[in-house]
Amino acid sequence: MTPTPDTRVQPHAATPFEPFTLHQPTADAVPLVADSPHSGLKYPADFGYALPFEELRAGEDTDVDVLWQALPTVGATLLAAEFPRSYIDPNRDPADLDAALLDAPWPQELQPSEKTRLGIGLIWRDAGHDGRQPIYDRRLSVAEVQARITQYHAPYQRTLLQQIEQAYQQHGAVWHLNLHSMPANSYEGLQIQTDKPLADVVLGNHDGRTCSEEFIQLVAEAMRRRGLSVAFNDPFKGVALIARIGRPAERRHSLQIELHRGLYMNEATRERSANFGALQQALAGVAAELAAYVRQQTRG
Repeated sequence: MTPTPDTRVQPHAATPFEPFTLHQPTADAVPLVADSPHSGLKYPADFGYALPFEELRAGEDTDVDVLWQALPTVGATLLAAEFPRSYIDPNRDPADLDAALLDAPWPQELQPSEKTRLGIGLIWRDAGHDGRQPIYDRRLSVAEVQARITQYHAPYQRTLLQQIEQAYQQHGAVWHLNLHSMPANSYEGLQIQTDKPLADVVLGNHDGRTCSEEFIQLVAEAMRRRGLSVAFNDPFKGVALIARIGRPAERRHSLQIELHRGLYMNEATRERSANFGALQQALAGVAAELAAYVRQQTRG
């Protein structure tokens, strides 16, 4: 059976376009700010990728923003990227860049992380269903990478941080959810040898550094009550964005949530599975519980 084309997907989107969609609360606002940095489906026309498009799409957190679409209805803010992470990753720092991808020296000091070593830093080197297929058959110019930062990466990060600061100033506290999905072969992709099964949900808080134990346990219990298995910081702890935002001693909490793609999609075709609606409904219940907790914590 031929998959039904997803009309939201644009392999060569006319540029520039708005880098994100910001969904404001439709109920009484609470200081709960969520972002889906990797669910973008518009591939800029200037991308210049050499990898077959269906292989390139394997990097998407397809439909994560849709799965969590109930967040604004319970008073939360939801920011969703429109551009793909393989073009430029808004969940990375600007200095997390592989110099070998460039045709000339970068004008500032680079600080490549483990993600860059794996080929998935600020600018991805590799993608595909096995995560090892080169995206480009060329070197990128410094100017085009700088343009990607200016037009897409910086506005996304700036808007997210503005929403978080606004919530904090109004309520004296803020809770941030960094929303993702993970492929079934996540351990392999991270070059981790293990025989452990991948959990349905992985909660990452940098081993306790970016949000309180109370909050991460609250999220875990909400997931478990809905029949989902949960792991903590294994294999995803969260990266630069939650590390920058999360300072629990100041009542700034940031938590990364990874959902197993097998729960809601066919990874080969990226089509929604029969369980999509049930998971979306379950996450609506989780969102309502988290909003109620945040509201109680800031009531005064």
